[in-house]
Order: sequence, then structure tokens, then C-alpha cells
Amino acid sequence: MGPGLLLLFIVGDILGTGIYALTGQVAVKVGGALWIPFAVAFIAAFLTAFSYLELVGKYPRAAGAALYTQKAFGIHFLTFMVAFTVMSSGLTSAGSAARAAATDYLPQVFEWLPDTETAIIIVAAAMLVVFALVNLRGVSESVWVNVVFTLIELTGLFIIIVVSVMAVMGGQGDISRVVDIEPAPGQSAFFAVVAGTSLAFFAMVGFEDSVNMAEETTNPRIFPRAMLIGMGVAASIYIAVALLSSWVAPIDVLIGDDPEAPGAGALLRVLELSAPGFPLWLFSVIGVFAVSNSALINMLMASRLTYGMSREGVIPKVFGRVAPLRRTPWVAIVFTAAIAICLTSYANVALLGGTTSLLLLGVFTIVNIAVLVLRRKPVEHRHFRAPTIVPILGAVISAFLVGPWSGRAVDEYKIAGIMLGIGVVLWAVTYFAHHRRNNREKADASTR
Repeated sequence: MGPGLLLLFIVGDILGTGIYALTGQVAVKVGGALWIPFAVAFIAAFLTAFSYLELVGKYPRAAGAALYTQKAFGIHFLTFMVAFTVMSSGLTSAGSAARAAATDYLPQVFEWLPDTETAIIIVAAAMLVVFALVNLRGVSESVWVNVVFTLIELTGLFIIIVVSVMAVMGGQGDISRVVDIEPAPGQSAFFAVVAGTSLAFFAMVGFEDSVNMAEETTNPRIFPRAMLIGMGVAASIYIAVALLSSWVAPIDVLIGDDPEAPGAGALLRVLELSAPGFPLWLFSVIGVFAVSNSALINMLMASRLTYGMSREGVIPKVFGRVAPLRRTPWVAIVFTAAIAICLTSYANVALLGGTTSLLLLGVFTIVNIAVLVLRRKPVEHRHFRAPTIVPILGAVISAFLVGPWSGRAVDEYKIAGIMLGIGVVLWAVTYFAHHRRNNREKADASTR
């Protein structure tokens, strides 16, 4: 890949469910100044990106956080938990995307869909089943397909920006809303922004997957610049959409009818106010495509990571079974799809999005620390090196956003705990099975 194609790939890797699904939820946390959490989330992600750039330059292999954790700490269980956490974040992200599509976007396309919680669960689950079937058949990923996806997702966001600017130029909206922070009762403005940031961070996840493309570039030295520019482009689009949304639409409109469970359709309501004649079904099709693409990619990642952990012998071997004809990891696909469906039945878009950011922020904390630890293990080739203060700040900010003071719902910790608990059980079963088999082999050898 050359620099242009690489840049498009990175932008496309970040764009998706976050801004399409969580604009209204962030507004609940912080009020009209909802662009601020997106900006702060970008800063936190930008710091961690420097750490990833140093590590991918130092160890140019497509293994990501688990590889860096193993090289830095050499603790097998910690490495496994990092890998399983990344897998879990893929499932919560896929669940969030499916819920977003089922809650607001699909009903605009198919008006006959009932507006009930049961219907939302059924539709979201059906979408995940379809993704699993596609996954079972096998999907050949290509950079050019990703470019097409990126252009479609960008089209939807540019529509919002253009119609909002036209509405503002026509005298619509209230600019004072963009600096209006409305904390919850008993909460300071600072912690309102922190709460919004802990959720808005979900919009910036995805950049860490791009490090796996460093080996595919025509010149690996172009990767750090392309990565940082791509993140800047994505963040600029997100901030522009968030700022214009609160400028054009009152906060109660962005939040929707139920402040306790805001839907994913804030951008639809912005479009309805800014351009009343614009067909909402058309934007909904784009929205369905954007969030579905994110869900499918995350389901692919989660199932392949589960399969890989089985092949490495860190979870039961049954998850490594493949279909005889398509050679796809069918047990891993069924397992991850079942978990994702359970998640959509239990939690709404905000909870699943928040849990995704919670899991990944924990991983980013470890990655930033790993950078500092691995400074003691130099390599012979030249590579990008981040300023020392960057991974320190990245670790501190990521760890801070993980804590309960960030305004996270208790249910986010419950969901994350259940997911990681499943991982611990799988690891323990495999560990003791290996231990028992090794003891049996030693006993057999001693009797010969």
C-alpha cells in the first residue's frame, strides 16, 4: 500500500459505530458541549497511538497487544487475559452496533418493524446470526473493499456536516449550546466531561487494528505519519459532527424521548431538523451499513482470536475445530456469536459501547506500560520512538478513565467482569488439563 491507500484504510478503521450510535448518549453525560468528550477521547487515543507506533516498529508482526504484553512481562496468564479482553471488546462492540441498527436505523428503512424491546432484541440477534453465517462461509478481506466501506461511511457524516452548516448559515440553531456543560446532580463539570469521555472513547477505537498493516506498506517508514494523520482526520470529522449537532439541535432532541435509555438516532434527528425534506430512510441505509460493517469486522476478529488462542493451547482445543469444506473455525464462530446475542439481550447501546471502551482502555494501560518496560530490551534495527512522557501520560489517562470515578455505570463493570470471568474459566480448564496430561505422561515414562 502507498500512503494514500494506507491513509484511507486507517480512517475507515476508526469510523463506524461510535459517532453513528453514541452522539445522544454522550449528550446525556455532558450536555451541549458534547464535542469536548470526543476531543479529549482523541487526545487519549493519540497518546496511546504513539506507543503502538513504537511497538509495531520494534516488533513488526501482526500480533498486537498480546505480543507486546508477552515480550514485556513474560506472564502467560496476563498475555492470555489481554488477548481475551481484546476479543471481548470485539463482541461488546458488535453487540452495540447491532443494537444501534435495530433501535433506530432499521425502523426507518422498514417502517413496519414494531418499536418494542422484544422486537429490538430479535432484530439485533437476527443481524448477529447473519454476520455469523457470513463468517462461517468465510470472508476475504481486502483493502479496496475497506476503501468502499470508508467512502460510504464518510458520505453519511458529510451529509450531516453539510446540512448542519447550511442550517446554521440560514440562522437556525443556538451557538451557546456548544459550550453548555450540564452535569448530573451533585456532579462537577469536570467529571461530567470525564463521564462523556469514557463513553466517547468508543468512537476512537479501531486505530489499534491498523498497526497490523505496517507490513503491507510500500515503505514502512510512512506508517507513523499516515497513522497520526488518519487519526486526526477521523477525530476532526467526529468533532465537527458533534459540535454541529448540538448547535443545530436542542439537547432534549439529541437525547430522544427517553433520557434513561437514549436511542442511537441522534444524527437522524439532526438531519430531520436541518433538512426536513431529506429522505431519512436513505441516511438510515447508510447508518445500517456503517454499524453493520463495524459489527461484522468485530465478529470476524473475535472468532479468529478465539480460534488462535485455541490453536496456541491456552483455551480448550474444541474452539479450534474448523468446518470440513470452508475451513472456517465454526465452534469459535458459534461461541462468539452466542455471547454477542446474549449481550444484545441484556444491555443497550450505551452500556455495550461503554463496556467496549472500558475493556480497551484497560488494554491500552498495559500497552503504554509495556512500552516503558521494553525500553530495556533494545533491538538492532531503527524504529520510531515516542517521547518518554507520551506512554506515561497514555497509561495514566487510560487507567483514570477505567476507574469508577469516570462516571461509568456499574453494569459496565458487571458485563466486563462476566466476559473476563468466562476467559478465566476457559484458561483454568485448559491449564489443569495440560497439567494432568503432563503428570500422566511423566508417570507413564517412570514405569517404563
